[in-house]
Amino acid sequence: MILLFGLFFILLIIGTSIANSMFISSIIYMIYYGLPLEMIPQRMAAGVDSFTLLAVIFFVLAGALMNRGGITTRIFTLAEKCVGHYTGGLAHANVLASIIFAGMSGSAIADTGGLGAIELKAMKDGGYDEDFSLAITGASSLIGPVIPPSVPLVLFGVTASQSVGDLFNAGIIPGILLGIIMMVVNYFICRKRNYGVSPKASLKEVLKCFIWAFWAIFLVVIIRGGIAFGVFTPTEAAVIAVAYAIILGLIYKAVKIKELPSVIKETLGTSVSVLYILSAATLFSWILTYEQIPQTIAGYLIGLTDNALLLLLIIMLILLFVGLFMDITPAIVILTPILLPAVSAVGIDLIWFGVIMILCLLVGLITPPVGMVLFVLSGISDVPIAKISRAIAPYLVASIGVILLIIFYVYLMTLNPSLPKLY
Repeated sequence: MILLFGLFFILLIIGTSIANSMFISSIIYMIYYGLPLEMIPQRMAAGVDSFTLLAVIFFVLAGALMNRGGITTRIFTLAEKCVGHYTGGLAHANVLASIIFAGMSGSAIADTGGLGAIELKAMKDGGYDEDFSLAITGASSLIGPVIPPSVPLVLFGVTASQSVGDLFNAGIIPGILLGIIMMVVNYFICRKRNYGVSPKASLKEVLKCFIWAFWAIFLVVIIRGGIAFGVFTPTEAAVIAVAYAIILGLIYKAVKIKELPSVIKETLGTSVSVLYILSAATLFSWILTYEQIPQTIAGYLIGLTDNALLLLLIIMLILLFVGLFMDITPAIVILTPILLPAVSAVGIDLIWFGVIMILCLLVGLITPPVGMVLFVLSGISDVPIAKISRAIAPYLVASIGVILLIIFYVYLMTLNPSLPKLY
């Protein structure tokens, strides 16, 4: 194992991508120890040979279409009319828009890239400091991958062989809780900085704006209702979301037929990258399993403690640390098989563990040095990542606080199985 991990980290240090680092180190390890090389294509193909993974591709495409189709503008405008008159109104609208958009896209990057430009312009026009605007835009984007549909939850479901529908149901309350906590942080920061508020919209204005955005928001009802009542699977919901986004974009005259190939091309680039990471991580994980690393680590963790609460807290620290240096996709595929034996051994509900794992890894998106959301925000604003990181710190603390709340609830649920699962 020293050879495998040594090569992996050396490749990372010299600037090789995570996917290539996993792929190259796995091949060298297999050649050195004489493992059958025909397992390379077999394991890599097996890693992406899943009908459920189609949901990832189609939800990414749906998010891209919504960003181009004028849907994000309508969502943010409605959110502003609803909460803009409170202290920190535009910041609250930022969070509320992310909660609504989360029910459509399931991606933090889609939220940041789509809603972000609209939110940043509105907050700048409203007199908000740029660093604060960037901070809340980045922090609120974490809600997207928690509230269903969620691309990371799909990946966890496939890797852990758990029901994606159950994972989607379990993500609703934590996602909303994350949004509420962020609004509380907004209130105190905005009151301290004495930001202005928007004029209170009349009920007539709110209703008019709701009607204007109704068909965009109705997509959330279709996706959630269809999955909840068993009308279609999460994968089928993703396809329906794409079709609905295309139709809506054409009706709103925000998307033209000739633009669809460029949107699809953009999605293919993202999808191929995700699938390559998954296939390389599957090969890497297979070697770990072959060497019984998951069982060894599970035994070590259980040796430290067989208390579910302490184990969850230890795993939380591990995941937060990993999230600093590794993107969420390979982290899910590599760490899930390693951690699941220990989690199962102490009786922790695997659906809730999936939500906790995703929340912990998502924190890495807004923390340097590899935080993808920080890079996106810096790219669209030219503000240094260090400045954005300082401004986003209160939301980072708030996000970890939400994770702790969920961990303590899950622990109580393991002690008393009669407690409601909240999904």
